[in-house]
Amino acid sequence: MELRAVPRKSQEKLAEGLIPAVAYNKDHNVSFAIDRKAFDRAFRQQGTTGLFDIAIEGGETFPALVKTVQMDKRRRQAMHADFFMVTYGEPIEVSVPVHTTGKSRGETMGGLVDVVVHNLAVIAPGPRRIPQEITVDVTRLNIGDHMTAGQIRLPQGVKLAAAEDVVVISVLPPRLSEEELAAEQQAAQVAGLVAAGELSEEAAAAVLEGDATIEEAKAETTGEPATDDVSGPDQTIQEQ
Repeated sequence: MELRAVPRKSQEKLAEGLIPAVAYNKDHNVSFAIDRKAFDRAFRQQGTTGLFDIAIEGGETFPALVKTVQMDKRRRQAMHADFFMVTYGEPIEVSVPVHTTGKSRGETMGGLVDVVVHNLAVIAPGPRRIPQEITVDVTRLNIGDHMTAGQIRLPQGVKLAAAEDVVVISVLPPRLSEEELAAEQQAAQVAGLVAAGELSEEAAAAVLEGDATIEEAKAETTGEPATDDVSGPDQTIQEQ
């Protein structure tokens, strides 16, 4: 995609609607200005993996990728753009967005697909061979399964730059409801009381089945009355 630009000198005041930009590589550095609205439209469409042909008025034209964009957070608009100048036919390392396709087996059982790595580092054979995204089919994944970077099929000619054992996608167990979480916490508490000898196996079973409270079960185990009465020993109740 072509992006028209005008030459810019350092600290030069720019015309309305233009923003400063710079393009560089290890051998070259060029300062210029670009139309904010035109850049915003193009960047939303191409992101950091789309190739731009920067055409400077009265000067050179060169291919480049967006490296960073400085944003005005209050106005939510670009204030400055950095481009990385590339060479056609030369391998280039980039971070490509990861997306999933299909519905995993784990999801059909209530699980959740978690994209752990949202941008995967790869080496493309040239700027025009940079994939816009890496699509991963998760259909066969069950709850507890995961996919590492080394297991993901990349486009032809594209190589992995990240470590092969990095987990990119995993399928998590279903989230517990409030009732399920409370039941799990109660079961853990009851198990601890049984281990400490404060509850018998029979009393613990009664609690877990909902036939008794923990206090009632402890009282049954120890032979002491349950301490549900909150009134003091000297408190009396007067009938009216």
